[in-house]
Amino acid sequence: MIFRPCIDIHNGKVKQIVGGSLRDEGSFAEENYVSERSAEDIALMFKEDKVKGAHVIMLNGRDSEYYDVTREEAMSALYAYPGGLQIGGGITSLNAKSYIDAGAEKVIVTSFAFSDGEVKYENLEKLVSAVGRDRIVLDLSCRFKDGDYYIVTDRWQNFTSVKVTSRVFSDLSKYASEFLVHGVDVEGSKAGIDEELIKILSEASQNGHVITYAGGISSEEDIKKIEAFSGGRLDFTVGSALDIYGGKLSYKMLTEKYR
Repeated sequence: MIFRPCIDIHNGKVKQIVGGSLRDEGSFAEENYVSERSAEDIALMFKEDKVKGAHVIMLNGRDSEYYDVTREEAMSALYAYPGGLQIGGGITSLNAKSYIDAGAEKVIVTSFAFSDGEVKYENLEKLVSAVGRDRIVLDLSCRFKDGDYYIVTDRWQNFTSVKVTSRVFSDLSKYASEFLVHGVDVEGSKAGIDEELIKILSEASQNGHVITYAGGISSEEDIKKIEAFSGGRLDFTVGSALDIYGGKLSYKMLTEKYR
């Protein structure tokens, strides 16, 4: 069980947002915390602490007026910590290799793999051809609807018809070496974890899939629940609850305890 911290970038700033509030229109998001530190500075801290597999997420779409400055901020983090960070946000088969070449350990992919409400296997094949399965993380972030969890795309705004089940991880494992799953309904809420979602992820992890859960973690008790549900097989991300982002959970403690 490994702690994977994050660097979320929106409108050119490192910040923590309420996940379900993100909108392309007006580049809007409800903010929990806006950091005075740059992405480069935080990446250098991760490097010094030998943190591996941290996520850099670009939260602006390509059409946003802030896309270029957000991408520039993200690239500065990759340059600062080559081989230590994963990057997501607008990744396609055409640009994936450029991020690997810039220093990303892996690329995190959502919308390119899931569009028009379904899995785009031809796009997944293109990604594998571009950078190789071992360099790909599939983001299966999801929201609850009609009794099930469905993968959402386009910065968590659009539902697909793909349900998050243990079988989905097995079906997609030939295209990715890891999976990242945000429980979007609790993302940024600091109100506790999504236990039902974690049960699904824990079942999938029994098949050897590397899965990182994010969403709602507010205390070490939440982390211990994840460990108990999954038998220590799930990795986890903490955002708004971290002290480096204005919360109370100690970043130093987590990096030392969960490596």
